Amino acid sequence: MRLWLRMLIDKAFTNISAVSIILMAGALCVILGPMIYKGTGAVFFKGTVEFRRQQFEMHGRGNKASIEKELAQAARYRNKVYAIIDSFRNGIDTAHLEIQVRDAYREYGEQLRYNNIESKEYTDLRRKAKVIRDELLAALETADNNEALVHLDAVSANKDKQQFAATPIERYFEIAEDYRKIVKVVDLKRRDQYAKALDDVQEQVRLLLGPRLGQQIPALSMDRYGSTRWDRATIEMDKLMWTTQWVEAEKGKPLKKIRFAAVNTFAGTDLQQLFQYVEENIDKMLQPRPTVYWQYFIDDSTPGHFFGGIGPEIIGTFILTVLAMLFALPPGIISAAYLVECAGDSLAVRIIRVCINTLAGVPSVVFGLFGVAFFVLYIFPKFGIQSKPCVLAASLTLSLLILPIIIRASEEAIRAVPQTYKEASLSLGASNFKTFISVTLPSALPGILTGVILSLGRAAGETAPILFTGAVALGPIPRSIMEPTRALSYGSYDLAVGDSLATLVPHQQYGMVTVLILLVLSLNICAIVLRWKIAKRFRGV
Repeated sequence: MRLWLRMLIDKAFTNISAVSIILMAGALCVILGPMIYKGTGAVFFKGTVEFRRQQFEMHGRGNKASIEKELAQAARYRNKVYAIIDSFRNGIDTAHLEIQVRDAYREYGEQLRYNNIESKEYTDLRRKAKVIRDELLAALETADNNEALVHLDAVSANKDKQQFAATPIERYFEIAEDYRKIVKVVDLKRRDQYAKALDDVQEQVRLLLGPRLGQQIPALSMDRYGSTRWDRATIEMDKLMWTTQWVEAEKGKPLKKIRFAAVNTFAGTDLQQLFQYVEENIDKMLQPRPTVYWQYFIDDSTPGHFFGGIGPEIIGTFILTVLAMLFALPPGIISAAYLVECAGDSLAVRIIRVCINTLAGVPSVVFGLFGVAFFVLYIFPKFGIQSKPCVLAASLTLSLLILPIIIRASEEAIRAVPQTYKEASLSLGASNFKTFISVTLPSALPGILTGVILSLGRAAGETAPILFTGAVALGPIPRSIMEPTRALSYGSYDLAVGDSLATLVPHQQYGMVTVLILLVLSLNICAIVLRWKIAKRFRGV
């Protein structure tokens, strides 16, 4: 082949290799970039006053006086929201008003008895109060606005009568005047429709601002606070401001999803002002500010990972990965040494190598099922160990998963050691075993560590093997290897296949995946640095 053609081919191959590397790096950025970007949102975000309150109440972090001051400032704007809702509810949910009316009538009777008035006068006053009570109850019960106004007029006609001054009956007139304002703007025929729509509004306000002060503290921690993150608050705001419905756009065609402003449902009512008020003052009610939640890496999480961090998952992943490497590395190196130094090239050895290659391609879920059947159900009872998933079973299963990788990498590394090294050692009188331990193995360590690097990523990132053998979604940090543990891979899997709660905290799932990538990257970097130092020492640099 001519020189110029050879140089052209070499240059083309070099350029193609460079382009391939760039394309691979670009594909990796396209895949991992958005994931890492969303994952960093678990640590860097705009935290609201609800987040700061949650951190103080659950972890004791922050300044109590400062948080109480922020909550007091937010309450000034929140209270108007609650006042608007309460005022509107009085017009459509009159059950509590009816209770007040009946209570006032009973209190009035007790007051008359306490004043020791004559029986005839007592009966007359009670009769008149009963007439007013019935008129007010009729106004509250009717679904006709005109009829309600007639009954309210009958109630108000008794407002200036001295016999009811300074008595519980005065409350009737206050209720009548307040209810009159509502009747003038609310279509009582649509009271049930308003009630359902108002329930939705109140639920969104609760998700946005949290429970009202003075209410009973909810049992679940996720219900005790409003939107702790500004990105979540914007989503809840959108649900408050807009209503989604599926409608039939064309007959016989699939339903079409449409959005319309929720304020239209309450057009002409006092609740109409709520939506504009919330939109204009939401930042004052939640007081968002940039937050760095570095405790995400050490905090435990609440059920469902709604709040908290991934500290136990990080520790569990590290324990499983390190134990798997400890269990797999010695037999992997010994097996590779036997295949290279002792086994020769017989048919049996070829079959063994085929089996090793086959094991390297077996789906990880098969290893998981084997781990349950062999370690948990068979081996553990043989040694008197309780038959249950645990760290030991999971790490042993992972060690089997990565064992073929370590064997092949170690085999190639041992085979790559120059024959002259071995001959020089043997010529000096060293035995074959001494030669392998003192010369061959140290020289092969950089290549063996390459297999370790490849194994680390797979051991840390696999879910299926630990799914059945030792991983749990929630639980404490294991105190021994005979207890199950949480792991990053299993935690992200649990969030992915869990209920709709996971959709409320996507930053948790992306955060777990991002931390898993960084953890694997950190372990790989440590292994690469160690390999570089060992290779540098053998080069005599």
